Amino acid sequence: MDLTNYLYSLKSRGAKLGLERVQQLVDVLGNPQNEFKSIVVGGTSGKGSTAIMLSSILKEAGFKVGTFTSPHLSSLTERIVVNGKKIPEKELARIVKKIKETIENTKWSEQPTFFEVITAAAFLYFKEQKVDFAVLEVGLGGRLDATNITEPVVSVITNISLEHMKILGNSIAAIAKEKAGIIRENRTLITAAAGKALEVFEKICKEKNSKIVRVGKEIVIMRKNADYSGQEVEVRISDKKYEIKIPFLGRHQLENAACAIGAAYKLEVDDSAITKGLLKAKWPGRIEIIQNKPMVILDCAKDAKAMERLKETISEDLKYNKLIVVLSISSDKNIQVMVNEIAQVADLIVISAHKVMERAVDPKIIAEEVERYAKNYVIVKDVKQAVKHAITLAEENDLVLITGSIFTVAEARELWHKETVCWGKEFNESGKF
Repeated sequence: MDLTNYLYSLKSRGAKLGLERVQQLVDVLGNPQNEFKSIVVGGTSGKGSTAIMLSSILKEAGFKVGTFTSPHLSSLTERIVVNGKKIPEKELARIVKKIKETIENTKWSEQPTFFEVITAAAFLYFKEQKVDFAVLEVGLGGRLDATNITEPVVSVITNISLEHMKILGNSIAAIAKEKAGIIRENRTLITAAAGKALEVFEKICKEKNSKIVRVGKEIVIMRKNADYSGQEVEVRISDKKYEIKIPFLGRHQLENAACAIGAAYKLEVDDSAITKGLLKAKWPGRIEIIQNKPMVILDCAKDAKAMERLKETISEDLKYNKLIVVLSISSDKNIQVMVNEIAQVADLIVISAHKVMERAVDPKIIAEEVERYAKNYVIVKDVKQAVKHAITLAEENDLVLITGSIFTVAEARELWHKETVCWGKEFNESGKF
């Protein structure tokens, strides 16, 4: 079996939670996760943005920083980054081959999953690169996620809402308890959570003698201005006051930025590194302006909450005449609510289907939902053709928004960036990427 089939055969095992498999794997690999300091970032949404912002701050402070995020936009190499540079394809192929051979030469009651192998690959690469810090985005949950075999010096939990209820629990409190598994004794939690979730975190931090730093209490962030280039904010934490420019749109990014700043403050990062690091942060596909006249924006809003936040940002921060939306959604999402949110602000919806066909919703199903809101729509099944069609319909002062799934955005982004989008077969027949 070549590396292509091997790596992606692991996906058939699904998202199995539990630390036994990944702990056994890193044990036989020499526990590379113990060779650097870790910051683990959990929560329902905003994990990736927070991890990217914190990594940029730490890099600006002079540290060598590994960043592990998921899922990827265009290539698997995006998940494993050191100082802003993706792992080279040959290096990832080499490390995956090493892990494959290790697994084959080890006795298992149950072999590791795809995510566990990728996580172990990140740990190995970060060890080889001798990073000072690794900022690790939790894949699913927290307590039983593969990233949780580390001993984070700081834990971050952005926010909590209902998600993956069959796996994590059917209430905010139950989900928060699972997410709280990344909190360590005698350490610090930075969180923007509220309500029942915050109550859970406060109780657990007290039990573990851990300090809790809360956005809205110990950290206060206020937006002063916003334009197409980002947001100007004022942040207060303890005796510090920061005047900062965040290069991301959307009020929801304020909480994420506050979490990143809180973690950096706890790590005693220099003030100038915080301000400069945030300004330099980049996170493609998240309200990303990819073209002007007409303006074209890409956003990976892939669920109902993300679509609600996108709608609010579009309405509050952007000026345009007509809004033309290119929309393709994955089948495991709440299609009705997602369509409802974006239909409130759209003038025309171009319905499409991304190429991950086992996940993409039939455009006719989306069309049925759009019709409920009496919105104009057209179906163009191929995403790239849908984008081109939307742009031909737009005038200079209109806005074309491409959204609904990370897969949709990745395909569309190829029209401006020539990297090849890969979600399934990342390797060629020789076993290389």
